[in-house]
Amino acid sequence: MIMDSINAATKPHVVCVPYPAQGHVTPMMQLAKLLHSKGFHVTFVNTEFNHNRLIRSKGPDALKGLPDFRFETIPDGLPPSDRDATQDVPALCDSTRKNCLVPLVELVGKLNSSTEVPPVSCMVSDGVMSFAIKAAEILGIPEVQFWTTSACGFMGYLQYAQLIKREIFPFKDENFLRDGTLDKPIDWVPGMSNIRFKDLPSFIRANDPNDTMFDFLGSEAQNSLTSSAVILNTFDELEHEVLDAIASNIFPNIYTIGPLPLLCSRHLPETHDFKSFTSSLWKEDSQCVEWLDKHEPSSVVYVNYGSITVMTEEHLKEFAWGLANSNHPFLWIVRPDVVIGNDSVILPEEYFEEIKDRGLIVNWCPQEKVLSHPAVGVFLTHCGWNSTIESISAGVPVICWPFFAEQQTNCRYACTTWGIGMEVNHDVKRRDIENLVKKMLEEEDGKKMRENAVEWKKKAVAATDVGGKSYTANAKPEH
Repeated sequence: MIMDSINAATKPHVVCVPYPAQGHVTPMMQLAKLLHSKGFHVTFVNTEFNHNRLIRSKGPDALKGLPDFRFETIPDGLPPSDRDATQDVPALCDSTRKNCLVPLVELVGKLNSSTEVPPVSCMVSDGVMSFAIKAAEILGIPEVQFWTTSACGFMGYLQYAQLIKREIFPFKDENFLRDGTLDKPIDWVPGMSNIRFKDLPSFIRANDPNDTMFDFLGSEAQNSLTSSAVILNTFDELEHEVLDAIASNIFPNIYTIGPLPLLCSRHLPETHDFKSFTSSLWKEDSQCVEWLDKHEPSSVVYVNYGSITVMTEEHLKEFAWGLANSNHPFLWIVRPDVVIGNDSVILPEEYFEEIKDRGLIVNWCPQEKVLSHPAVGVFLTHCGWNSTIESISAGVPVICWPFFAEQQTNCRYACTTWGIGMEVNHDVKRRDIENLVKKMLEEEDGKKMRENAVEWKKKAVAATDVGGKSYTANAKPEH
Protein backbone atom coordinates (compact mmCIF):
# COMPACT_ATOMS: atom_id res chain seq x y z
CA MET A 1 0.00 0.00 0.00
CA ILE A 2 2.38 2.70 1.27
CA MET A 3 5.32 1.65 -0.89
CA ASP A 4 3.47 1.93 -4.21
CA SER A 5 5.09 4.44 -6.56
CA ILE A 6 3.25 7.70 -6.92
CA ASN A 7 2.66 9.51 -10.18
CA ALA A 8 4.58 12.74 -9.68
CA ALA A 9 2.00 14.70 -11.65
CA THR A 10 -0.71 14.06 -9.06
CA LYS A 11 1.53 14.97 -6.08
CA PRO A 12 -0.60 13.85 -3.15
CA HIS A 13 -0.03 15.88 0.00
CA VAL A 14 0.30 14.10 3.35
CA VAL A 15 0.28 15.87 6.72
CA CYS A 16 2.26 13.95 9.38
CA VAL A 17 1.40 14.66 13.02
CA PRO A 18 3.68 12.97 15.60
CA TYR A 19 3.14 12.98 19.35
CA PRO A 20 5.64 15.60 20.63
CA ALA A 21 8.30 13.33 22.19
CA GLN A 22 11.53 11.99 20.70
CA GLY A 23 10.40 8.35 20.59
CA HIS A 24 7.39 9.35 18.47
CA VAL A 25 8.97 12.03 16.27
CA THR A 26 11.75 9.65 15.12
CA PRO A 27 9.59 6.92 13.52
CA MET A 28 7.15 9.47 12.08
CA MET A 29 10.09 11.19 10.39
CA GLN A 30 11.25 7.84 8.97
CA LEU A 31 7.78 7.21 7.56
CA ALA A 32 7.58 10.76 6.20
CA LYS A 33 10.90 10.32 4.36
CA LEU A 34 9.67 7.09 2.76
CA LEU A 35 6.44 8.74 1.65
CA HIS A 36 8.38 11.71 0.27
CA SER A 37 10.68 9.39 -1.68
CA LYS A 38 7.60 7.90 -3.36
CA GLY A 39 6.29 11.24 -4.57
CA PHE A 40 4.28 12.67 -1.69
CA HIS A 41 4.43 16.31 -0.77
CA VAL A 42 5.01 16.18 3.00
CA THR A 43 4.04 18.64 5.72
CA PHE A 44 5.59 17.56 9.03
CA VAL A 45 3.84 19.10 12.02
CA ASN A 46 5.83 19.55 15.23
CA THR A 47 4.68 21.41 18.32
CA GLU A 48 6.22 24.86 18.71
CA PHE A 49 8.22 23.63 21.72
CA ASN A 50 9.79 20.73 19.80
CA HIS A 51 10.32 22.84 16.69
CA ASN A 52 12.45 25.20 18.79
CA ARG A 53 14.36 22.26 20.28
CA LEU A 54 15.09 20.92 16.79
CA ILE A 55 16.39 24.30 15.71
CA ARG A 56 18.70 24.37 18.74
CA SER A 57 19.85 20.83 17.94
CA LYS A 58 20.24 21.15 14.17
CA GLY A 59 20.80 24.83 13.51
CA PRO A 60 18.46 27.50 12.11
CA ASP A 61 18.61 26.34 8.48
CA ALA A 62 17.91 22.65 9.09
CA LEU A 63 14.13 23.01 9.24
CA LYS A 64 13.68 25.21 6.21
CA GLY A 65 12.86 21.99 4.39
CA LEU A 66 12.47 21.52 0.64
CA PRO A 67 9.86 22.73 -1.84
CA ASP A 68 7.94 19.50 -1.23
CA PHE A 69 8.96 18.64 2.37
CA ARG A 70 8.01 21.37 4.80
CA PHE A 71 7.83 21.85 8.55
CA GLU A 72 4.89 23.50 10.28
CA THR A 73 3.95 23.92 13.93
CA ILE A 74 0.95 23.89 16.23
CA PRO A 75 0.91 24.90 19.93
CA ASP A 76 0.73 22.12 22.53
CA GLY A 77 -1.33 24.15 24.98
CA LEU A 78 1.29 24.10 27.76
CA PRO A 79 2.98 27.22 29.21
CA PRO A 80 5.99 28.41 27.13
CA SER A 81 9.37 26.91 28.09
CA ASP A 82 12.93 26.93 26.76
CA ARG A 83 13.98 23.87 28.77
CA ASP A 84 15.90 21.41 26.59
CA ALA A 85 14.22 18.26 27.89
CA THR A 86 11.08 16.22 27.37
CA GLN A 87 8.03 17.90 28.85
CA ASP A 88 6.01 16.42 31.70
CA VAL A 89 4.32 13.47 30.01
CA PRO A 90 0.93 13.41 31.82
CA ALA A 91 0.55 17.18 31.40
CA LEU A 92 1.48 16.93 27.71
CA CYS A 93 -0.97 14.08 27.09
CA ASP A 94 -3.80 15.93 28.77
CA SER A 95 -2.99 19.16 26.95
CA THR A 96 -2.66 17.75 23.42
CA ARG A 97 -6.01 16.01 23.51
CA LYS A 98 -7.75 19.13 24.85
CA ASN A 99 -5.99 21.88 22.90
CA CYS A 100 -4.63 20.65 19.55
CA LEU A 101 -7.74 19.95 17.46
CA VAL A 102 -8.53 23.55 16.55
CA PRO A 103 -4.91 24.54 15.67
CA LEU A 104 -4.55 21.45 13.46
CA VAL A 105 -7.79 22.17 11.59
CA GLU A 106 -6.67 25.79 11.12
CA LEU A 107 -3.24 24.71 9.87
CA VAL A 108 -4.66 22.31 7.27
CA GLY A 109 -7.15 25.00 6.23
CA LYS A 110 -4.23 27.39 5.72
CA LEU A 111 -2.38 24.78 3.63
CA ASN A 112 -5.47 24.15 1.52
CA SER A 113 -5.86 27.85 0.78
CA SER A 114 -2.20 28.24 -0.23
CA THR A 115 -1.19 28.37 -3.88
CA GLU A 116 2.32 27.16 -3.00
CA VAL A 117 1.43 23.60 -1.98
CA PRO A 118 -0.97 20.95 -3.31
CA PRO A 119 -4.27 20.49 -1.45
CA VAL A 120 -3.95 18.16 1.53
CA SER A 121 -5.09 14.71 0.44
CA CYS A 122 -4.48 12.65 3.60
CA MET A 123 -3.21 12.75 7.16
CA VAL A 124 -1.01 10.34 9.14
CA SER A 125 -1.26 11.00 12.85
CA ASP A 126 0.34 9.39 15.87
CA GLY A 127 -1.85 6.81 17.57
CA VAL A 128 -2.00 8.96 20.69
CA MET A 129 -2.99 12.09 18.76
CA SER A 130 -6.49 10.86 17.92
CA PHE A 131 -7.87 14.40 17.77
CA ALA A 132 -6.45 14.20 14.22
CA ILE A 133 -9.19 11.67 13.36
CA LYS A 134 -11.76 14.34 14.24
CA ALA A 135 -9.77 16.98 12.34
CA ALA A 136 -9.70 14.82 9.20
CA GLU A 137 -13.45 14.21 9.56
CA ILE A 138 -14.11 17.96 9.79
CA LEU A 139 -11.89 18.58 6.76
CA GLY A 140 -13.25 15.67 4.73
CA ILE A 141 -9.87 13.98 4.13
CA PRO A 142 -8.70 10.39 4.80
CA GLU A 143 -6.70 9.77 7.99
CA VAL A 144 -4.49 6.88 9.11
CA GLN A 145 -3.22 6.23 12.65
CA PHE A 146 0.44 5.34 13.19
CA TRP A 147 1.02 3.61 16.52
CA THR A 148 4.72 3.87 17.31
CA THR A 149 4.48 1.01 19.84
CA SER A 150 5.00 -2.69 19.28
CA ALA A 151 1.93 -4.69 18.28
CA CYS A 152 1.97 -6.34 21.73
CA GLY A 153 2.09 -2.89 23.35
CA PHE A 154 -0.85 -1.70 21.23
CA MET A 155 -2.82 -4.81 22.18
CA GLY A 156 -1.96 -4.13 25.83
CA TYR A 157 -3.49 -0.65 25.63
CA LEU A 158 -6.58 -2.09 23.95
CA GLN A 159 -7.08 -4.22 27.09
CA TYR A 160 -7.46 -1.18 29.36
CA ALA A 161 -11.21 -1.20 28.67
CA GLN A 162 -11.31 -4.90 29.62
CA LEU A 163 -9.52 -4.19 32.89
CA ILE A 164 -12.33 -1.82 33.83
CA LYS A 165 -15.04 -4.19 32.58
CA ARG A 166 -13.57 -7.07 34.62
CA GLU A 167 -13.36 -4.76 37.67
CA ILE A 168 -9.59 -5.25 37.93
CA PHE A 169 -8.79 -1.55 37.49
CA PRO A 170 -8.52 0.54 39.58
CA PHE A 171 -6.79 -1.55 42.23
CA LYS A 172 -8.39 -1.10 45.66
CA ASP A 173 -5.21 0.12 47.37
CA GLU A 174 -1.44 0.02 46.93
CA ASN A 175 -1.07 -3.51 48.32
CA PHE A 176 -1.16 -4.82 44.72
CA LEU A 177 2.41 -3.55 44.33
CA ARG A 178 3.62 -5.95 47.04
CA ASP A 179 1.17 -8.84 47.39
CA GLY A 180 1.95 -10.77 44.19
CA THR A 181 -1.03 -9.46 42.20
CA LEU A 182 1.19 -8.18 39.39
CA ASP A 183 2.82 -11.61 39.05
CA LYS A 184 -0.48 -13.35 38.33
CA PRO A 185 -0.76 -14.83 34.81
CA ILE A 186 -3.36 -13.50 32.37
CA ASP A 187 -5.10 -15.91 30.00
CA TRP A 188 -7.73 -13.71 28.37
CA VAL A 189 -5.74 -11.37 26.09
CA PRO A 190 -6.09 -12.52 22.46
CA GLY A 191 -2.75 -13.48 20.88
CA MET A 192 -0.73 -12.82 24.04
CA SER A 193 0.19 -15.93 26.00
CA ASN A 194 2.67 -16.27 28.86
CA ILE A 195 2.06 -12.76 30.22
CA ARG A 196 1.30 -11.40 33.69
CA PHE A 197 -0.35 -8.21 34.89
CA LYS A 198 3.13 -6.70 35.31
CA ASP A 199 3.74 -7.25 31.57
CA LEU A 200 0.82 -5.06 30.49
CA PRO A 201 1.67 -1.39 29.82
CA SER A 202 2.54 0.07 33.21
CA PHE A 203 -0.26 2.63 33.54
CA ILE A 204 -2.50 -0.11 34.96
CA ARG A 205 -0.47 0.22 38.19
CA ALA A 206 -2.78 2.76 39.80
CA ASN A 207 -5.55 2.84 42.37
CA ASP A 208 -7.01 6.15 41.16
CA PRO A 209 -10.00 5.63 38.81
CA ASN A 210 -9.19 9.00 37.22
CA ASP A 211 -5.49 8.30 36.60
CA THR A 212 -4.50 10.54 33.68
CA MET A 213 -2.21 8.14 31.86
CA PHE A 214 -4.47 5.08 32.17
CA ASP A 215 -7.42 7.10 30.89
CA PHE A 216 -5.39 8.72 28.12
CA LEU A 217 -3.82 5.56 26.68
CA GLY A 218 -6.97 3.48 27.04
CA SER A 219 -9.06 6.16 25.33
CA GLU A 220 -6.54 6.77 22.55
CA ALA A 221 -6.31 3.03 21.80
CA GLN A 222 -10.09 2.77 21.49
CA ASN A 223 -10.26 5.96 19.40
CA SER A 224 -7.78 4.45 16.94
CA LEU A 225 -10.37 1.86 15.99
CA THR A 226 -12.48 4.62 14.42
CA SER A 227 -9.65 5.45 11.99
CA SER A 228 -9.60 4.06 8.46
CA ALA A 229 -6.42 2.06 9.23
CA VAL A 230 -3.70 1.54 11.83
CA ILE A 231 -0.06 1.08 10.85
CA LEU A 232 2.66 -0.34 13.09
CA ASN A 233 6.45 -0.19 13.01
CA THR A 234 6.91 -3.95 13.26
CA PHE A 235 7.08 -6.98 10.99
CA ASP A 236 4.75 -9.95 10.76
CA GLU A 237 7.08 -12.73 11.77
CA LEU A 238 8.16 -10.94 14.95
CA GLU A 239 4.64 -10.47 16.34
CA HIS A 240 2.44 -12.71 14.20
CA GLU A 241 0.25 -14.08 17.03
CA VAL A 242 -0.82 -10.70 18.35
CA LEU A 243 -1.15 -9.22 14.84
CA ASP A 244 -3.42 -12.10 13.84
CA ALA A 245 -5.47 -11.56 16.98
CA ILE A 246 -5.89 -7.82 16.34
CA ALA A 247 -6.79 -8.36 12.68
CA SER A 248 -9.28 -11.16 13.32
CA ASN A 249 -10.84 -10.10 16.65
CA ILE A 250 -10.57 -6.32 16.91
CA PHE A 251 -9.64 -4.31 13.82
CA PRO A 252 -9.02 -5.73 10.34
CA ASN A 253 -7.27 -2.74 8.75
CA ILE A 254 -3.87 -3.14 10.36
CA TYR A 255 -0.64 -2.75 8.37
CA THR A 256 2.92 -3.67 9.34
CA ILE A 257 5.57 -1.41 7.83
CA GLY A 258 8.67 -2.14 9.91
CA PRO A 259 11.37 -2.06 10.85
CA LEU A 260 11.31 1.50 9.52
CA PRO A 261 15.07 2.01 10.08
CA LEU A 262 15.78 -0.86 7.67
CA LEU A 263 13.27 0.37 5.08
CA CYS A 264 14.90 3.80 5.17
CA SER A 265 18.50 2.59 5.04
CA ARG A 266 17.78 0.05 2.29
CA HIS A 267 15.24 1.83 0.08
CA LEU A 268 15.70 5.58 0.30
CA PRO A 269 17.71 6.60 -2.77
CA GLU A 270 21.20 7.93 -2.00
CA THR A 271 20.14 11.09 -3.83
CA HIS A 272 17.18 11.64 -1.50
CA ASP A 273 17.57 15.13 -0.04
CA PHE A 274 16.55 14.13 3.47
CA LYS A 275 18.11 10.67 3.74
CA SER A 276 20.75 11.74 6.28
CA PHE A 277 18.41 14.07 8.20
CA THR A 278 17.61 12.92 11.73
CA SER A 279 14.96 14.40 13.96
CA SER A 280 17.04 14.21 17.14
CA LEU A 281 15.98 16.78 19.72
CA TRP A 282 19.44 16.57 21.32
CA LYS A 283 22.79 17.32 19.69
CA GLU A 284 24.36 14.01 18.66
CA ASP A 285 27.96 13.28 19.64
CA SER A 286 29.75 11.85 16.60
CA GLN A 287 32.91 10.84 18.50
CA CYS A 288 31.08 7.67 19.63
CA VAL A 289 31.54 5.94 16.30
CA GLU A 290 35.25 6.79 16.15
CA TRP A 291 35.63 5.44 19.69
CA LEU A 292 33.86 2.21 18.73
CA ASP A 293 36.24 1.78 15.77
CA LYS A 294 39.04 1.09 18.26
CA HIS A 295 37.32 -1.93 19.84
CA GLU A 296 37.04 -5.62 19.02
CA PRO A 297 33.84 -7.06 17.48
CA SER A 298 30.99 -7.72 19.95
CA SER A 299 33.03 -6.42 22.90
CA VAL A 300 31.28 -3.17 23.87
CA VAL A 301 28.23 -2.65 26.11
CA TYR A 302 26.06 0.15 24.70
CA VAL A 303 23.88 1.80 27.38
CA ASN A 304 21.01 4.17 26.61
CA TYR A 305 17.78 4.65 28.57
CA GLY A 306 16.04 6.62 25.80
CA SER A 307 14.65 10.13 25.80
CA ILE A 308 12.23 10.07 28.76
CA THR A 309 13.45 7.55 31.36
CA VAL A 310 14.59 9.11 34.64
CA MET A 311 16.08 7.49 37.72
CA THR A 312 17.32 8.25 41.21
CA GLU A 313 20.90 9.32 41.80
CA GLU A 314 21.40 6.06 43.71
CA HIS A 315 20.31 3.94 40.74
CA LEU A 316 22.61 5.92 38.46
CA LYS A 317 25.55 5.12 40.76
CA GLU A 318 24.64 1.43 40.79
CA PHE A 319 24.57 1.36 36.98
CA ALA A 320 27.86 3.26 36.88
CA TRP A 321 29.79 0.94 39.18
CA GLY A 322 28.18 -2.19 37.74
CA LEU A 323 29.43 -1.21 34.29
CA ALA A 324 32.87 -0.35 35.64
CA ASN A 325 33.15 -3.60 37.61
CA SER A 326 32.24 -5.75 34.58
CA ASN A 327 35.66 -4.88 33.10
CA HIS A 328 34.11 -4.69 29.63
CA PRO A 329 34.33 -1.50 27.52
CA PHE A 330 31.11 0.49 27.46
CA LEU A 331 29.54 3.45 25.69
CA TRP A 332 27.05 5.11 28.05
CA ILE A 333 24.56 7.76 26.96
CA VAL A 334 23.69 9.93 29.98
CA ARG A 335 21.21 12.72 29.24
CA PRO A 336 21.66 15.81 31.45
CA ASP A 337 18.08 15.32 32.73
CA VAL A 338 18.28 11.57 33.44
CA VAL A 339 18.42 12.02 37.24
CA ILE A 340 15.09 12.94 38.81
CA GLY A 341 14.99 16.63 39.76
CA ASN A 342 18.39 17.53 38.27
CA ASP A 343 19.45 19.13 35.00
CA SER A 344 22.99 17.76 35.27
CA VAL A 345 24.64 14.49 36.22
CA ILE A 346 27.72 14.43 38.44
CA LEU A 347 29.79 11.28 38.91
CA PRO A 348 32.85 11.31 41.22
CA GLU A 349 36.32 11.94 39.83
CA GLU A 350 37.52 8.52 41.02
CA TYR A 351 34.89 6.92 38.80
CA PHE A 352 36.30 8.55 35.67
CA GLU A 353 39.76 7.51 36.77
CA GLU A 354 38.53 3.92 37.09
CA ILE A 355 36.96 3.80 33.59
CA LYS A 356 39.37 6.03 31.65
CA ASP A 357 40.70 3.21 29.48
CA ARG A 358 37.41 1.50 28.73
CA GLY A 359 34.39 3.79 29.21
CA LEU A 360 32.96 6.66 27.17
CA ILE A 361 30.09 8.77 28.54
CA VAL A 362 28.30 11.28 26.29
CA ASN A 363 24.92 13.10 26.30
CA TRP A 364 23.41 11.69 23.08
CA CYS A 365 24.46 9.74 20.00
CA PRO A 366 23.31 8.55 16.56
CA GLN A 367 21.83 5.32 17.91
CA GLU A 368 21.26 3.48 14.62
CA LYS A 369 24.92 3.96 13.68
CA VAL A 370 26.04 2.81 17.11
CA LEU A 371 23.88 -0.32 17.15
CA SER A 372 24.99 -1.34 13.67
CA HIS A 373 28.68 -0.99 14.61
CA PRO A 374 30.37 -4.40 14.80
CA ALA A 375 32.01 -3.53 18.15
CA VAL A 376 28.66 -3.45 19.98
CA GLY A 377 27.95 -6.78 21.68
CA VAL A 378 24.93 -5.98 23.86
CA PHE A 379 22.51 -3.11 24.41
CA LEU A 380 21.44 -2.13 27.96
CA THR A 381 18.10 -0.46 27.23
CA HIS A 382 14.84 0.77 28.73
CA CYS A 383 13.05 -1.29 26.03
CA GLY A 384 11.28 1.58 24.32
CA TRP A 385 9.98 0.32 21.00
CA ASN A 386 12.36 2.35 18.80
CA SER A 387 15.36 1.03 20.72
CA THR A 388 14.00 -2.52 20.66
CA ILE A 389 13.24 -2.62 16.93
CA GLU A 390 16.57 -0.91 16.13
CA SER A 391 18.38 -3.52 18.23
CA ILE A 392 16.57 -6.33 16.40
CA SER A 393 17.39 -4.70 13.06
CA ALA A 394 21.07 -4.65 14.05
CA GLY A 395 21.11 -8.21 15.44
CA VAL A 396 22.13 -7.06 18.95
CA PRO A 397 20.77 -8.74 22.13
CA VAL A 398 19.46 -6.66 25.03
CA ILE A 399 19.73 -6.26 28.79
CA CYS A 400 16.37 -4.78 29.78
CA TRP A 401 15.55 -2.18 32.45
CA PRO A 402 12.00 -1.12 31.52
CA PHE A 403 10.78 2.16 32.97
CA PHE A 404 7.15 2.74 32.01
CA ALA A 405 4.39 2.48 29.37
CA GLU A 406 4.70 -0.60 27.12
CA GLN A 407 8.42 -1.02 27.87
CA GLN A 408 7.49 -3.78 30.33
CA THR A 409 5.58 -5.56 27.54
CA ASN A 410 8.51 -5.29 25.13
CA CYS A 411 10.86 -6.55 27.85
CA ARG A 412 8.72 -9.64 28.45
CA TYR A 413 8.70 -10.51 24.75
CA ALA A 414 12.45 -9.88 24.37
CA CYS A 415 13.25 -12.15 27.33
CA THR A 416 10.80 -14.96 26.50
CA THR A 417 9.16 -15.06 23.06
CA TRP A 418 12.10 -13.67 21.09
CA GLY A 419 14.89 -15.05 23.27
CA ILE A 420 17.17 -12.03 22.91
CA GLY A 421 17.15 -10.45 26.37
CA MET A 422 17.76 -10.61 30.11
CA GLU A 423 15.99 -8.37 32.63
CA VAL A 424 17.51 -6.19 35.36
CA ASN A 425 15.64 -5.98 38.66
CA HIS A 426 14.00 -2.53 38.79
CA ASP A 427 15.76 -1.75 42.07
CA VAL A 428 19.06 -2.10 40.27
CA LYS A 429 22.24 -3.15 42.11
CA ARG A 430 25.78 -2.91 40.76
CA ARG A 431 26.42 -6.62 41.22
CA ASP A 432 23.37 -7.42 39.03
CA ILE A 433 24.69 -5.22 36.23
CA GLU A 434 28.17 -6.69 36.46
CA ASN A 435 26.80 -10.25 36.36
CA LEU A 436 24.38 -9.64 33.49
CA VAL A 437 27.05 -7.99 31.34
CA LYS A 438 29.44 -10.89 31.95
CA LYS A 439 26.71 -13.44 31.30
CA MET A 440 25.73 -11.77 28.03
CA LEU A 441 29.29 -11.28 26.71
CA GLU A 442 31.15 -14.25 28.20
CA GLU A 443 28.77 -17.14 28.89
CA GLU A 444 26.76 -19.69 26.91
CA ASP A 445 23.39 -18.06 27.70
CA GLY A 446 24.58 -14.81 26.17
CA LYS A 447 26.02 -16.59 23.13
CA LYS A 448 22.61 -18.16 22.48
CA MET A 449 20.90 -14.79 22.73
CA ARG A 450 23.38 -13.24 20.31
CA GLU A 451 22.63 -16.08 17.88
CA ASN A 452 18.87 -15.50 18.29
CA ALA A 453 19.35 -11.77 17.69
CA VAL A 454 21.21 -12.46 14.44
CA GLU A 455 18.37 -14.74 13.29
CA TRP A 456 15.78 -12.05 14.01
CA LYS A 457 17.87 -9.56 12.05
CA LYS A 458 17.75 -11.89 9.04
CA LYS A 459 13.96 -12.07 9.32
CA ALA A 460 13.72 -8.28 9.63
CA VAL A 461 15.84 -7.87 6.51
CA ALA A 462 13.63 -10.37 4.65
CA ALA A 463 10.50 -8.44 5.66
CA THR A 464 11.98 -5.24 4.19
CA ASP A 465 13.25 -6.84 0.98
CA VAL A 466 11.50 -5.83 -2.24
CA GLY A 467 8.44 -8.06 -2.16
CA GLY A 468 8.72 -8.62 1.62
CA LYS A 469 5.59 -8.15 3.73
CA SER A 470 6.64 -4.87 5.29
CA TYR A 471 7.75 -3.53 1.91
CA THR A 472 4.41 -4.29 0.31
CA ALA A 473 2.45 -3.57 3.55
CA ASN A 474 -0.14 -6.31 3.25
CA ALA A 475 -3.43 -5.58 4.95
CA LYS A 476 -3.44 -8.63 7.22
CA PRO A 477 -0.78 -10.99 8.43
CA GLU A 478 -1.40 -14.46 7.07
CA HIS A 479 -0.01 -17.54 8.73
